[in-house]
Amino acid sequence: MKAYRSSLLRFDTDSRQAIFDQDGLLVVGPDAEGRQRVVAAGDHAALAARFPDVPVEHLPGRIIAPGFVDLHIHFPQTDVIGSPAEGLLPWLENYTFPHESRYVEEAHASELAPVFVDELLRNGVTTALAFATSHPSSVEALFAEAQKRSLRLITGKVLQDRFSPDGVRDETEQSLIDTETLIRKWHGVDRLGYAITPRFAPTSTPEQLRGAGELAARYPEVWIQSHVAENLGEVEWVRQLFPEARSYLAVYDEYGLMRERAIYAHCIHFDDEDRALMRDRRTAAAVSPTSNLFLGSGFFDYASADRVGFGYGLASDVGGGTSFSPFHTMLAAYYVGREGQTKQGISLSPQELWWQHTAGGAAALGLAGTIGNLQPGCEADFVVLDPQATPMLARKTQAAENLDELLFAMIVLGDDRLVERSVISQAL
Repeated sequence: MKAYRSSLLRFDTDSRQAIFDQDGLLVVGPDAEGRQRVVAAGDHAALAARFPDVPVEHLPGRIIAPGFVDLHIHFPQTDVIGSPAEGLLPWLENYTFPHESRYVEEAHASELAPVFVDELLRNGVTTALAFATSHPSSVEALFAEAQKRSLRLITGKVLQDRFSPDGVRDETEQSLIDTETLIRKWHGVDRLGYAITPRFAPTSTPEQLRGAGELAARYPEVWIQSHVAENLGEVEWVRQLFPEARSYLAVYDEYGLMRERAIYAHCIHFDDEDRALMRDRRTAAAVSPTSNLFLGSGFFDYASADRVGFGYGLASDVGGGTSFSPFHTMLAAYYVGREGQTKQGISLSPQELWWQHTAGGAAALGLAGTIGNLQPGCEADFVVLDPQATPMLARKTQAAENLDELLFAMIVLGDDRLVERSVISQAL
């Protein structure tokens, strides 16, 4: 076992409230499989006597917090960040698809995978649900790199057999064969998980969507990920392609693609029937505020999501999203909460924002109690934060009079410089 002494942030699993120990102790040790987990967490004075022989790494002035969970990010769009476009569909055509077409080359995918994982860890992200491309080589490269780093990562081959340019469009039957092959090879290996990944309903034929739903039924332990109701033009396109469907979201339900462990990015242009369907199917939303602001897609309606009661967590959505940084994402979510679809606006608390990007993301993935928190039994994924990493951050955090002021200062002023170290739960 090993212990870390510093300020310590974690969450009460029932109330979603943060627990903060100014002088805390985090004790980690191996489970039956040798994976490092949290053995104890709390006030140093209360815990230290229980672990007299455990070596302690003292980190004065630092804060240990749960590693961040990114619920929606695109591995092949690492180099697409900051590309200008008039909206979602032109952005896909002019930037995203040309970049993704290069991942047919195994060497290119293998070159970019370490860059992508480096950026995740540099920004404190220790779990990610990621899109690859339609090329199996992109999935192989990303899984291999994540396995080498012991990163908890979920990804999958994109399914898109229509309305896609040469180079990224796949073939219906082969795409499903490739998906099942990848599931059998990678799902459940070390800390890796597979996600069945239709790009979005318009770019999959009914046959491909049906096949994806059949795979989801055959492998209930894998995840599902896609996009829904991001952009009004996209919503209208779906209405034309699937005129019999009640809504865009209902298309996925019709094909068996809504269940627990299904994550849909954006979920902006919903009505209450859509929200109730998300709740009833135990499907969660990946809220992607920097992407939605950047592409002018709209605002996730937090108030209505809470009123109807479906789950959600935060996501960077790189490369439509503008940063790998969870601090940038949390700040953008604060802006979005202020606006909202209802125009009534809500003020998301710093603790709530932080919860959405850690324990809330874990709950959305069906991994509550495993990741996203530092309660006993959780895997020992955490970040070491330096609240004095920049002059302005130091001034503001030193002046904080309570936990909300401290957390909000880091949300507003933080970036990758705040993350001194990301620690991954590795097998001994």
